[in-house]
Amino acid sequence: MIEIERKFLVRGDFKSLATSHSHIAQGYLCADGTRTVRVRLRDKQAYLTIKGASYDGGLSRFEFEKEIAYGEGLALMRLCQPGIVEKVRYLVPYEGHTFEVDEFLGDNAGLVVAEVELSAADETAALPAFIGQEVTADRRYRNAYLRARPYKDWQ
Repeated sequence: MIEIERKFLVRGDFKSLATSHSHIAQGYLCADGTRTVRVRLRDKQAYLTIKGASYDGGLSRFEFEKEIAYGEGLALMRLCQPGIVEKVRYLVPYEGHTFEVDEFLGDNAGLVVAEVELSAADETAALPAFIGQEVTADRRYRNAYLRARPYKDWQ
C-alpha cells in the first residue's frame, strides 16, 4: 500500500474544529532511513507499522499497518530504540478531507503539525485557515526524526 500525504505546520485554532482526539505514544524498532518499523499505542489500541523510504519529495511511501493486541504493543515498546514520541492527535474534517493535527508532548512540546492523506499525488485538498507552511519534504518533521532529534534541541 502506498501512503500519500502532505504535512504542514499549524498556526491558530484547530481544536474548536476537531471532532475527536486521542493520545498516541510511539516507539521505533528500526529507523534507518530506508525503512521504519514503528509500534504505536493509541488510547487502548496498538499497531505495528512498517514504512519504506520516502520518494517524490516526501509525498509518498510504502506503508503496512496491522493492529496488534494492546499487551503485545506494550511488550514491543520495551524493545524500541530510546526516545518515545508522544502526542495528542486531533481529527479535523474540512471540505472532503480529514486533517490529522498532532500536538506533540514531552521533548517535542511546542510543535504542532497537520497531515492530510490523499488518494493520488496530484490530488489537491482545500486548506483550512489554521494551516501554515508546508513541510512535506522536510524530514525534520517526520516522527522518526523527532524521536532521535527532539524539537526542544532544534534551537
